[in-house]
Amino acid sequence: MKSALPQYFKKIFDDYKVLVKVDPTDYTGIELIIHPDGKVEKTEIEFDEEIFEDLEEDAFENCSPLEFNLHLNGIG
Repeated sequence: MKSALPQYFKKIFDDYKVLVKVDPTDYTGIELIIHPDGKVEKTEIEFDEEIFEDLEEDAFENCSPLEFNLHLNGIG
């Protein structure tokens, strides 16, 4: 079975930012909520097959793996 690379998305709200990593092979991923004080809230999520349509409908944009991982590791 061929594996696909994870895809990364973000959306900026008034006072916080949400970043999402989606593994398209099994629809698992991580959601990061970046609060104004820099606190990062991490949630591991199991998505359904419609996640990419849902993200597009909710106006999420593509983001880089670097941006996601900097926040994940507390550097961003």
